[in-house]
Amino acid sequence: MRSLEDILEEYEFLDGDERYRLLIELGRELEDMPDALKTDATLVRGCSASVWVYPTQAEGGKLHFLADSNAAITKGIVALVLAAVQDRPAAEVAETDIAEELAPFDLKKQLSSNRTQGVPNMIALVREHAARIAATA
Repeated sequence: MRSLEDILEEYEFLDGDERYRLLIELGRELEDMPDALKTDATLVRGCSASVWVYPTQAEGGKLHFLADSNAAITKGIVALVLAAVQDRPAAEVAETDIAEELAPFDLKKQLSSNRTQGVPNMIALVREHAARIAATA
């Protein structure tokens, strides 16, 4: 997965339609999420599309998220959220201000409110998973 900094560098040089294409490309780059993990427990509430996020623990206590969506743009937004926290320690992810990390992308200006309404819920779910895992570590 590309770093958020690398994505932002590319994003800043693109116009609206090209930014949509970049988000779709980011979504395509996500690892496949097995259908068995797409459950009610991993479903992000409040999104206009179906979005699932599942945390796994990697070496050294780092979190690695699997995610998917049934909408290409939304899947790209999920990829952007995960780029801010992927493969970092659970405690660090739980404390990360993901919204602040995504602020330079100005998603509310670039996308319809329908597309961005679930972003806070995606962020909350990622941070909740991380906090729960950090508490058991």
